[in-house]
Amino acid sequence: MTRIAIIGGHGKVALHLSRLLTEEGHSVTSFFRNPNHAAAVAETGATPSVLDVENAATAAIAEALKGHDAVVWSAGAGGGNPARTYAVDRDAAIRSMDAAAQVGVSRYVMVSYLGARKEHGISEDNAFFPYAEAKAAADDYLRGTDLAWTILGPGSLTDKPGSGLIDVDPSPEGSRETSRSNTASVAVAVLDLPETAGRTVEFCDGSLPIAAALQP
Repeated sequence: MTRIAIIGGHGKVALHLSRLLTEEGHSVTSFFRNPNHAAAVAETGATPSVLDVENAATAAIAEALKGHDAVVWSAGAGGGNPARTYAVDRDAAIRSMDAAAQVGVSRYVMVSYLGARKEHGISEDNAFFPYAEAKAAADDYLRGTDLAWTILGPGSLTDKPGSGLIDVDPSPEGSRETSRSNTASVAVAVLDLPETAGRTVEFCDGSLPIAAALQP
């Protein structure tokens, strides 16, 4: 059994993820900001834990991550407020990476998005710009750490049922829809595949079974 920490545990992807992981027999601690979300998180089989990562210092995050074998970052400010977007999606994410390194949690999976990169091409007057900037900075920082990281880049998220089928590095011309359930399944798969460390996996709903699609 592996002990896995999920940051952003009440998000839709995270709720799918914690359910899948606990069904596999892993021990999951899900961290989230709002105490009112504890019951919904507990229903997935995860241990709920309140942690406001936006305002938590690195030391507090490190204390929370102690004893875990892996961490999955699935948190986000949810858009709408550029200051919060930078505070959560960039700054808090980076603190969580430093915290994981401090307490020896070397396996780190980042849920990012398809197309995240410094040269994202989003104009500054676009409401998506702060998020694109924040995710690019966080992903870039993670790549520079000594953590065993994997960055996941799902396409446009939907609530469609998971098919268990994806395409990696999808064509810009095709549909980029990606179910949250499939995204969670990809996170489970990479946690079981240490050889995916050091990879950025961009994907969307597709035609290949996840394990096959993840082969290098």
